[in-house]
Amino acid sequence: MDTTTGKRKRDNPSNDIDFSLLEELEKTQPTSETTIDIKTLKKLVLSFERKLKDNIAARLKYPDQPEKFADSEIELHDEIEKLKILAGAPELYPELVNLNTIPSLLDLLTHDNTDIAIDVVNLLQDLTDEDVLDENNESVQVLVDCLVENNVLESLVQNLLRLNENDSDEVSAVFGTLTSIENMIEVKPNVAELVCERTKLLRWIIGKIKVREFDVNKQYASEILAILLQTSVANQKRLGGMNGVDVVLQAVAMYKSRDPKSLDEEEMVENLFDCLCCLLMPLENKERFLKAEGVELMIIIMNQKKLCYGSAIRALDFALTNYPPACERFVDVMGLKTAFPAFMGKIPSTKNKKKRAREEIEERLISLVASLFGGVLRGSRRERLLSKFVENEYEKVDRLMELYMRYSNRVKEESERLNELELDDLEMDEDEKYNRKLESGLYSLQLIAVILGHLWTSDHPGIRARIELLLKQQKLTKKDVKNVLKEYHDNIGDLEGPDEKEKAQAKIQKFITAME
Repeated sequence: MDTTTGKRKRDNPSNDIDFSLLEELEKTQPTSETTIDIKTLKKLVLSFERKLKDNIAARLKYPDQPEKFADSEIELHDEIEKLKILAGAPELYPELVNLNTIPSLLDLLTHDNTDIAIDVVNLLQDLTDEDVLDENNESVQVLVDCLVENNVLESLVQNLLRLNENDSDEVSAVFGTLTSIENMIEVKPNVAELVCERTKLLRWIIGKIKVREFDVNKQYASEILAILLQTSVANQKRLGGMNGVDVVLQAVAMYKSRDPKSLDEEEMVENLFDCLCCLLMPLENKERFLKAEGVELMIIIMNQKKLCYGSAIRALDFALTNYPPACERFVDVMGLKTAFPAFMGKIPSTKNKKKRAREEIEERLISLVASLFGGVLRGSRRERLLSKFVENEYEKVDRLMELYMRYSNRVKEESERLNELELDDLEMDEDEKYNRKLESGLYSLQLIAVILGHLWTSDHPGIRARIELLLKQQKLTKKDVKNVLKEYHDNIGDLEGPDEKEKAQAKIQKFITAME
């Protein structure tokens, strides 16, 4: 590594290659029909290294006379193309690594001729293709480890930054670069953090997302960004510090009053909302969201009742969870007036009429209301929230009990199904059973019980009477709600630390005690 420039020095690519051992194997040029074995691999590598050496020599001898090294460049291109056949024999990747070919290939990503660099991008895309991964994970792991050790991420992104997207071949190379990075993340998940630590990829993606016009690479950039953010708190914080929250908000704001024009554009918008939700995990990004008036924008999107309606609710759910300032802002900017019609089931029809999409909106709204009760604890805002459950003859309490029964029945059915599986000798531990119940709707049932707990402890006589009446009509008692709360209490995790777990359990215990 050149410490003055931060760039990898271009070593002589023939270093460490034992030509004497390989020359004996060179008799015929392999074709795409050639059976791939170690012997063929060595022929391919030897031929590639020779043409690379010829090209370097020609460029050094005639630096200002392109016509003198043009032929060697065409021959080098042909050799790189031939190496693509290796994607059909991933079991040979460890041998490819042992032949020390990878450094030579990666040096070409900085070749003065971008066509040669693009050839290498296409080769890397083929070698790491998802179809290759299916049954050859170990061999591909060896290759990806070697690529990363030889600075493939830095070289790929450095090349990406010089590509001209007005050229169709270079547009294709942008796609190939992103695909290669995605493929490597699939094999080696920590590549997601490494590529953000070591390169300017996040900066490039931000620039791409800022462009108003839609294209396929903007769509793919949004998809890669979602992948980079979904499992990495470090990346979420890093992007937040790069004004990423504001950039993503501006990108989705383009769709507040219009729908995407194609399925690809629609997918991009969903990717952007996925990014926004990931960004809203760390506390500091919730603060940035609030400062950038993200709460107001999501409410505007909801009011417009376009395709992004459900996505805006999802983003609000993330923003309000465990963050009282966002809950207070939501009440202040008339969010209750927007959210509660949806809570009552008045969800506008959009292109996405799938039953599951509507159910997800419903679940998000339950979570959002639970967050509001947890974040707005006193004063006029609390009164406004409680008044929603009093108005129109307690219709919101009625709706809450309707949801309680629906989710309770689902969980009951799942519990019975799990018990039957156990009778069939399919062993399942308690954690797995609990997770299965969560997937069937237990988490939403628990949040509904939490909301009922907040309503009960508000000491509003009318609300209490209504809850008791509705429970009685369903042949239930407060004990049934307490049982749900107890299970929730006992399974609260300590991801946020033991102190936060204790606080959360104390809140739930307060509801349980109040319902004695």
